[in-house]
Amino acid sequence: MSVLVAAIQMHSVPNQPLKNVNTAFKMVRNAAAQGAQIIALPELWQSGYRLSKEEFGILAEDREGPAISQFQRLAMELGVVLVVPFIEKEEKDLYIATAVIEKSGKLLACYRKSFLWGREKDIFSPGERKYEAIQTSAGKIGVLICYDMEFPEPSRHLALQGVELIVAPSVWSIPAEPRWDIQLPARALDNTVFVLGVNTVFEGSCGKSKLVAPDGRVLDEAPTKEAHILIHKVDFDLIPETRKKIPYLRDLKNA
Repeated sequence: MSVLVAAIQMHSVPNQPLKNVNTAFKMVRNAAAQGAQIIALPELWQSGYRLSKEEFGILAEDREGPAISQFQRLAMELGVVLVVPFIEKEEKDLYIATAVIEKSGKLLACYRKSFLWGREKDIFSPGERKYEAIQTSAGKIGVLICYDMEFPEPSRHLALQGVELIVAPSVWSIPAEPRWDIQLPARALDNTVFVLGVNTVFEGSCGKSKLVAPDGRVLDEAPTKEAHILIHKVDFDLIPETRKKIPYLRDLKNA
């Protein structure tokens, strides 16, 4: 089985949600027109990264709010699976969250970022360290957000549940670019799964959204300094073929 996946590498203009939504909708439609079946947006794409807690709070919603509802309608209209980060509010707590929406418009899952980086700890609450496979019409996927990818355990939990593709919406900085180039291929190779890293550009981000194969090879990569729609085929048959040659998970189970 193979599917076309798309990473929407966009410039998230700080505190300009309407402008960012318009950009996101345009780029998602463009990706769908090119045949993409799974389309993912970057972390905090609607708001930008460097806002105050009060500013994030104004943009926060629950998972049944208009931010997700509009993408449920879009997924149904385009017939695609959407991976859409948003700022989730529950009572007084704010979370960096990501919704996975089926092409029918159904909300399949909502994952909350479990490892918070730096100043995020002063603004957001961490999600539960529980990582679950999500069965979509285009394959079994998992979602991790940015800093989550720097820990090997979450990706391993997903791989052991049969996840074929880990989608990682991110705001990854220029100073941390070497780690982006190491961690994503490492997580793919560690678990012999595909990894799709979806990053922002400008505002201090390094871009370079990328698709990584189960053997750690970077199959496609976006530029560092421009908005870009990365579209590439994911051939899930490569996973069992790779695991015959690199039997990490089999030997782990037999250890």
